[in-house]
Amino acid sequence: MKSRSKILVPAAVLLASSLAVSGCSGGPTEASFDGTSSAKSPKSGPSEAASAPGNVQMPTNVRKWNLQRELSDGTQVMWTTLKGPKSGFEGRVWAWVPKQYKEKKYEKSAFPVLTALPGASGYPTNYWFGSDFKLQERISQQIDQGKSLPFIVMMPVLNAKLDQYWDGSDIPGQPKMGTWMSDDVPDLARENFRTYKDPKGWGFFGSSAGGYVGMKMVLQYPDRFSTAVAGGPDTAPDSPFWNGYEQERLANDPGRLAEQLIKKNGPKVHLSFLLGDKEEGSKVKAFKEKIGKGPIETDLHLIPNAGHDGYKYADGLFQGPLEWISKRMIGPVPSA
Repeated sequence: MKSRSKILVPAAVLLASSLAVSGCSGGPTEASFDGTSSAKSPKSGPSEAASAPGNVQMPTNVRKWNLQRELSDGTQVMWTTLKGPKSGFEGRVWAWVPKQYKEKKYEKSAFPVLTALPGASGYPTNYWFGSDFKLQERISQQIDQGKSLPFIVMMPVLNAKLDQYWDGSDIPGQPKMGTWMSDDVPDLARENFRTYKDPKGWGFFGSSAGGYVGMKMVLQYPDRFSTAVAGGPDTAPDSPFWNGYEQERLANDPGRLAEQLIKKNGPKVHLSFLLGDKEEGSKVKAFKEKIGKGPIETDLHLIPNAGHDGYKYADGLFQGPLEWISKRMIGPVPSA
């Protein structure tokens, strides 16, 4: 399928990927997003948690992260190795917080989380952390322009091995990549950052296979996640590991999940689809028309002069879809 094909990845991204895998970050060995560098990770105390607004979940177990790269505004992309407590899978996760996160007026406010998922194998790295795509720089620019919420961006590996894929699902006898995405990565965000308890504080952006997984997560767990921007996704699970597990495969089918959500009439979710005008998108368009009813709001953005291309999906995100989901999510609230 198209979403499993290799998206063109530039040499600089491949170099950054090899540095990330080898553990060379080009900066301090360890740091934290709050600017501290002590060996012991601080935890939120009772008074701090008690003073937070009801919809705000304060950090519970802040860890040290490794520096990946630093942006011109002083913010940093960092990475850590996570052994998923619920999935049992161990993999890399990258993260970035916007400059607004450290502003005093927001010190007791939660920030929305956007999980960015790559296409192709999505292992052992996640190309969205790299300077080639400049995802974080462009989000920051749109924040300053009033077109985007100030998102915390989480960037986990998508799959468990190179050149194989699990559809973001718990396939019997296989690594639990569904639980990794639905539980372990969000829990990592909750442990380290001020996040919302409301699903309107949680969303996805994904390219190709990553777009499929983000869309599926929203339809599968609408009580946890509310939005996704999916660039050129497949519309049905097709991992070879489903062989012999048809019932389980159907339980992870976005079309069936959408039908169930429509039948229950909620919770409300929002899905924006990105397609290049030169790629075959009939399945995605038909899928959008089929599920875009009741509690499922859909949007389609066609990218001019584009095929199935991660660079173009990144461009498309900033041509309206990021602003679209920002209007449907919740952002930080300044202290009175």
